[in-house]
Amino acid sequence: MPTVRENIGYTFEQGWLIYRGSLLRVARAVALIVLVAALLEVFVFNFNYFASAGYATIDLTDRITSAEEEGDEIRLTDINHVLEFSHLNTEIHNIKIDFDRDQPAQTIDVKIQFTDSAHQTYFDSTEYTVGVPLAHVSTFDEQSKYINLQTAGLVENLRLEIVGDDVSYPIMLKGLYLNAHHPFEFNGFRFVVALTVLLLGYAFRPGSVIYRIRVVENPRKSKAGILFAVFVEVVLVTVFLFYGSNLVGVATSSYNHGSWDGASIVNTFEVGGDNAQQYAELARAMAEGRLYLDEEPPDWLKAMDDPYDKGARDELQKETGEKYLFDVAYYEGHYYVYFGVVPVLLFYLPFYLLTGANFPTAIGVLVMAIAFILGCSALLDRFARYHFRSVSLGMYLLLQMPLVFCCGILYLVKFPTFYSLPIMCGLAFSVWGLYCWMRGRLSKTPCRWLFAGSLCMALVAGCRPQLLVLSLLAFPLFWRTYITKRRLLTPQGLREFGCLVAPYVLVAAGIMAYNYARFGSLTDFGANYNLTVNDMTKRGMNIGRLAPAFFTYFLQPPSMTGVFPFLQPAPFDTTYMGQTIKEVTFGGIFACFPLLWVLAFSRRILAMRARQRSTRTIMGIIIVLLVSGVLVALLDAELAGILQRYYADFSFMFLMAAVLLCFVVNEQIPLTASLHQLLLKVLLVLVFLGLLYSALLCLVPETGWYSNVYPWAYQGLLETFLFWT
Repeated sequence: MPTVRENIGYTFEQGWLIYRGSLLRVARAVALIVLVAALLEVFVFNFNYFASAGYATIDLTDRITSAEEEGDEIRLTDINHVLEFSHLNTEIHNIKIDFDRDQPAQTIDVKIQFTDSAHQTYFDSTEYTVGVPLAHVSTFDEQSKYINLQTAGLVENLRLEIVGDDVSYPIMLKGLYLNAHHPFEFNGFRFVVALTVLLLGYAFRPGSVIYRIRVVENPRKSKAGILFAVFVEVVLVTVFLFYGSNLVGVATSSYNHGSWDGASIVNTFEVGGDNAQQYAELARAMAEGRLYLDEEPPDWLKAMDDPYDKGARDELQKETGEKYLFDVAYYEGHYYVYFGVVPVLLFYLPFYLLTGANFPTAIGVLVMAIAFILGCSALLDRFARYHFRSVSLGMYLLLQMPLVFCCGILYLVKFPTFYSLPIMCGLAFSVWGLYCWMRGRLSKTPCRWLFAGSLCMALVAGCRPQLLVLSLLAFPLFWRTYITKRRLLTPQGLREFGCLVAPYVLVAAGIMAYNYARFGSLTDFGANYNLTVNDMTKRGMNIGRLAPAFFTYFLQPPSMTGVFPFLQPAPFDTTYMGQTIKEVTFGGIFACFPLLWVLAFSRRILAMRARQRSTRTIMGIIIVLLVSGVLVALLDAELAGILQRYYADFSFMFLMAAVLLCFVVNEQIPLTASLHQLLLKVLLVLVFLGLLYSALLCLVPETGWYSNVYPWAYQGLLETFLFWT
């Protein structure tokens, strides 16, 4: 009997004989791509190194007289923070501000002015011109110390001023140089990004072999490709979440070291302030047999006639000096958590009972984000294998990437707070519920799959109730089986239908009992008692809020600048003469994700499907997804407001509908037809634009994120991409 080693050797030998030619071609292509990425890093991204090689460096350190000296260093203070030099009479290509790395790291703004052959006096921005922009400089990043200047001829005078109200003085300088030699730096992160982009371009080019690997006909190859892609996506999401270290809440000796306890391999700590701990506080209360939070509301809040009036609350807080908890439900003298209870039961309560510590919310967001990626990929694979026989591995992956990365989960991972966790849980339970339902439709033992699917879908009510609309997909999925074919009238059909319904009944009973125990009502989740920026008890429904919400969520173009990462908050105006709840947003989904433009052709594409198949399952699914998406978006706007994280509530529905429509079109076009090549090229452009937008949105500086808490480190990231400055 052959050994395991002999079997592996035989398999490798046979595989090498069969695929030798293909493997060699791929190896040569990959080697060439690696070489191109390396050449880009060396000669393009290190442009400043070669451009500055011939500069004659001028040391201005000894000419600094307006600042204080401390040993061998120059000390800039809040009084003396201007450096000015006259009679230079030289060309200036760049300035190097050499900061002492031993001082506390920070990002400072430097205002640079000069006189040259075109300007006899210092110049600033005017009505018709833009002056020299502020230079954002990190005192900790080496590349940030070099500032390229664009001057006209010889520079006579030069002035540098530290500006801004949030500068931490003193600032220690080791020196100041003109026309400094820019150091060579092989940036590994930038090299990997360039290599990844080139590899993706090669893998998804229209002539790639992955478009000839059919998901149905080549199950092993396609599954291997899908698993590899999912693994890479999980790694990217994990790395991105841990990059925003200020919101993660875990510490080790080398990660969030300032919050490390000095003994444990890893320990947790609180992030986000008092308001962010309410899930953890609810877990502690449950462990003690209570459903309200332990903190006692101030007496002035209990005595208020209308405790939900924020203006009145803030006035009394100033008068008494006693703080109240914000964004929690307040009812009859106690604080409650109005967010879905399932995340508490899933993560916080077990973690507290086992460790006595607060569960780190970001880890829960990451776990459910990974669960969503896996479930979304499995669900899409199920559609491809059992409803669209012509889907290739390339087509699957090309459409799976925007479905995962453009649906809003990256923004939830960017801000992995207790606000994001219920949405992430709702999305993860939804895709797995739909997958189990899909499995149950064709399984020989459907009851377990149907029960599991309905349990997942029902648990959404305890996470993000808006997403319960996805349960309406049960109608197109099961109508033909149980109604048209009358399977519901058979004993087996009744058992299966019972498995579909029972989880909803069980979960509903639990949630209703939970609501009744808190608020004396079976259907009151407590959102109306929220101590937030407006009085939710009187918010009601108003049709005037729908138009601005529809435009913002669906149609508004992204607002762009010419500086990386290009995106900025979109402007917002409304004629609604009332209070609008609005946080920063970055454009509507139809403007930012061009793949959704295929939805404009839904009627024609569905007609193609109707001619191909006698069943209407896919048509029903797409219709339910589109109607549900619009309904959820508008309900979010009416009940809560317009917020960027709410995009995750409905974006998945539109993207899933668009992906299924693309599958339908792909089914109608032969693989060898020139029209198929055109379809691939169009999809490549549309998908690339959507993924680019999502990637840039991840890096946009925002309050509370890494860019705001560690701006000096974020500036270092920007320098990686702004290699020419």
